[in-house]
Amino acid sequence: MPRWVVSTTLEHDDERWPATVLRSVDDVARLKETDGGPLLVHGSATLGAALADAGLVDRYHLLVFPILLGAGKRMWSEADKDLEKLRVVESETYANGVLKLVYDVVR
Repeated sequence: MPRWVVSTTLEHDDERWPATVLRSVDDVARLKETDGGPLLVHGSATLGAALADAGLVDRYHLLVFPILLGAGKRMWSEADKDLEKLRVVESETYANGVLKLVYDVVR
């Protein structure tokens, strides 16, 4: 399976971990236009927010934990953008109280 890393700090591809380095959200947009199938983002709130702001997110997979924190990183940016509607396509509650929600972006 091909892998891509979005980074503005990596100087070159790392031969030890086969991945192509993308430098910008525009690079991701060009990749998304190809026939390579869905792109998944793991573990980057900054990248996720930038992709959402650019209108490049088609589906959100969320896990909601039954814990309230007083501080933390925002999931979405504070950019002033138009309303975006979501449609629930899957949901499940686990025995530990975690809620899984899958939303499609309505276009």
